[in-house]
Amino acid sequence: MLTVDFSRFPIAPGDRVLDLGCGGGRHAFEVYRRGGRVVALDRNAEEIREVRRWFAAMEQEGEAPAGASAIAMEGDALALPFPDDTFDKVIISEVMEHIPDDKGVLAEMVRVLKPGGSIAVTVPRWLPEKICWALSDAYHEVEGGHIRIYKGDELVEKMRGAGLTPYGQHHAHALHAPYWWIKCALGVDNDQALPVKAYHQLLVWDIVGTPVISRITRAAEAALNPVIGKSFVAYATKPQHPSVGVAQGLG
Repeated sequence: MLTVDFSRFPIAPGDRVLDLGCGGGRHAFEVYRRGGRVVALDRNAEEIREVRRWFAAMEQEGEAPAGASAIAMEGDALALPFPDDTFDKVIISEVMEHIPDDKGVLAEMVRVLKPGGSIAVTVPRWLPEKICWALSDAYHEVEGGHIRIYKGDELVEKMRGAGLTPYGQHHAHALHAPYWWIKCALGVDNDQALPVKAYHQLLVWDIVGTPVISRITRAAEAALNPVIGKSFVAYATKPQHPSVGVAQGLG
């Protein structure tokens, strides 16, 4: 289940891509399949071991084209272990709502991004997230949980403040919003409640169902995304450095 739309955030073969706070690795795997040279970084050692295992399986099965590469490593989003201007693309998906110093994370991403490179940022959308918080304290009051709710304009302005130039935005995963509302109402850890199990089956059908079912669920999600899409996604580029001649007033 991808949150980033790779038609708006294209990966060229050989692009160096950082998936920051990669979690289970879903976006890193897609970058690898598209021929990128991806680094999946997360502070969770267990998840990094699992992502590393999947990278090895993908390589063995020939899922990535020649020239693609994949590395999974532990790291700190506020002190990235890379030189300036390292990556062509940076992805950070459903991470910034967990980090107190979100401006510091944006600054680090911009630092390691090459001039002309692009960034994709996804966070929970304000309205669906606000409903989850209202229904359940346990949803967010946990160690490492969500500490803020972003409004879209707020996130875009923070990206501008970091020196980025936004170029697009959209919402995603509308079908997941009611699922989380049900979980929050019945208990976020209560996966055996009948409404939770029934709705989860719908989400499974969306991913692995027949082509007819998938077409129906995808059409429903596309129609509902502008209204209740659970994630807000913003894209931006890092401006090119001015040429030496222009900088010296010789252009």
